[in-house]
Amino acid sequence: MSKLFGIFLLLIVTVNTYGSEVFLPRPWAQAEKENLSPGMPIKDYTPAVVPNGRTATYKIVDGVKVFHLTAEPIEWEVAPNFKIKAWGYNGSTPGPMIEVCEGDRVRIYVTNKLPAPTTVHWHGVLLPCGMDGVAGVTQPSIPPGETFLYEYTFPDSGTFMYHPHFDSMTQEGMGLTGMILVHKREPDPSKRPTRDFVIMLQEWNISVGTARPNTLKIDFNVLTMNGKVMPATEPLVAELGDTVWVRYGNLSAMDHHPIHLHGYSFKIIGSDGGWAKDKSVLLPETTVLVPVGTAKVIEFLANNPGDWVFHCHMTHHTMNQMSHEFPNMVGMQTGDFDKKVRTLIPGYMTMGTTGMRDMTKTEMPIPPNSIPMLGYDGPFGQTVFGGMANILRVRKQTDHYKDPGPYSFPRGSIAAPATQGDLLKDGIVIEH
Repeated sequence: MSKLFGIFLLLIVTVNTYGSEVFLPRPWAQAEKENLSPGMPIKDYTPAVVPNGRTATYKIVDGVKVFHLTAEPIEWEVAPNFKIKAWGYNGSTPGPMIEVCEGDRVRIYVTNKLPAPTTVHWHGVLLPCGMDGVAGVTQPSIPPGETFLYEYTFPDSGTFMYHPHFDSMTQEGMGLTGMILVHKREPDPSKRPTRDFVIMLQEWNISVGTARPNTLKIDFNVLTMNGKVMPATEPLVAELGDTVWVRYGNLSAMDHHPIHLHGYSFKIIGSDGGWAKDKSVLLPETTVLVPVGTAKVIEFLANNPGDWVFHCHMTHHTMNQMSHEFPNMVGMQTGDFDKKVRTLIPGYMTMGTTGMRDMTKTEMPIPPNSIPMLGYDGPFGQTVFGGMANILRVRKQTDHYKDPGPYSFPRGSIAAPATQGDLLKDGIVIEH
């Protein structure tokens, strides 16, 4: 036993003395030795699309991609007429997507315009310890008004995230999150996805009529995709025959999100830990669970035209703010109550006695800076649907990524009222 302990101790001392490069090869070292030129869009990879968001800009200096992130208080519009006082990077939450290639060396300047110290952790990226961004452990925190420099090489392709590692509950809860895409260098476009979408999942607690997130709460009433609630979420647009990737990152505080896609099955081909080695053995899925602090990548062939909803299948996560704070009115018999109240409050209507649909069509005044159910306004009316949801639009032809508008259904392909003849033919008897 003592001999085994001695060998173990010797291993620790050896690694600490001579460095992990000798005995435990660093995963980023090979990319550094290859001295690759900066990866370029179109030539080396197909640029990804961030619905409702944008890609971080950079310049190349001596073969290094140089980025600049500014952490700062922002005003962010979650939906029309609903703005919150958040914290973000470069004016948005989530911050701009950092998009690079495997082997790219980067310098990322981080300026702190917050009222508190901060850092940036490059979540899932395998890099030198001193660049990991953990306040007090791998670096001093960045004081307000100061700018720090991170420099390292991205060793592997994958889907990653960035966020503070200083008072994470407050700073991530206020909106300091972002996505990182590291593309494999692939000169053959046929071996890349045709369309590559990126979506950050977040959750917030914002009391009705207020604007500042409450990061001390562990229940959430605003659930967003790339900082927006449906119907403010921009749809994903694809053409028939496209190979589509959707990359989800989850930096919610407490909740995992099972994201369900209608009309398609897909395969989960990657995570922030790496890629599936053999796609042929993967099970087809229609729902991908994205746990807190993880990223998942799904792949499918766009072969079923239409407007297909995808959403978190935790039903409360497709409700908007006021829907969570509404009293339980289901089953209440109002009688002539509404008529009497209208003499005092013109237009009054008791809502919620049969569910949440009333919240999508109310004309009553609502508190300032708050959102009712809203619902998605489709060709057949409003959905009782909001929050963490969006739409995939698949068409025979598209104008690049421009929203083509609602789907034009082929004749006879829409669910419709059953006729008396239909009922008689199939022996269906409706009891009255």
